[in-house]
Amino acid sequence: MFSSLMPQRKEFFDLLAAHSDRVVAGANAALRLVNSLGSNSKDVEALVEEVNLNEKSADKIKSDLITLLHNSFTTPINRDQIHTLTLDLDNVLDTLQDVANAVAMYHIKDSTPEAREMASLSADACMRLNRAVITLADKKRSQETIDLCKEIDQIESRADKVLRKAVAKLFQDGGDVWMAMKMREFYFLQENVLDYCEEAAKTIEEILIENS
Repeated sequence: MFSSLMPQRKEFFDLLAAHSDRVVAGANAALRLVNSLGSNSKDVEALVEEVNLNEKSADKIKSDLITLLHNSFTTPINRDQIHTLTLDLDNVLDTLQDVANAVAMYHIKDSTPEAREMASLSADACMRLNRAVITLADKKRSQETIDLCKEIDQIESRADKVLRKAVAKLFQDGGDVWMAMKMREFYFLQENVLDYCEEAAKTIEEILIENS
């Protein structure tokens, strides 16, 4: 019985990696969704559902991980940090879901170059976040993990610039003000994905510092 309270280090990192895999899948589906706007509406509906399914799958992984935390006598790293990183990953996926569902809620029929760039940056950041979570399990790869976290920060900074450009452009041409307001909110939802990726990267850096 006592051994059941002491899971192998691998169990925690496997669940974190599985959670971050779902983040990547959700981000890639959101990217394809944004790129598909203006084409086949059935593709759009299917991609929204794909994002939602990845979020639902991730919720099960999150639940399993938190249960493992509660039932474990020891953890490979600080249990509060494991919990924080789990919630960070959950926030990324929840916001990707918000982006996907906003397409229908705001009746967004067409994409913009800025929306596509933001979606691409989100997918890039999520891919690096996934790799950072995977390398976190191996102390010998700490520098690689740090570099990935720095890259996420750089991507988030690039997204900030795209966001400012996108919002400014919305109100330059004297178009539909209501649609401009909806697109502004959509852009900010996309930016939130990057913000949560950055938060997760900071949590990973804190874990590295504490366990160095």
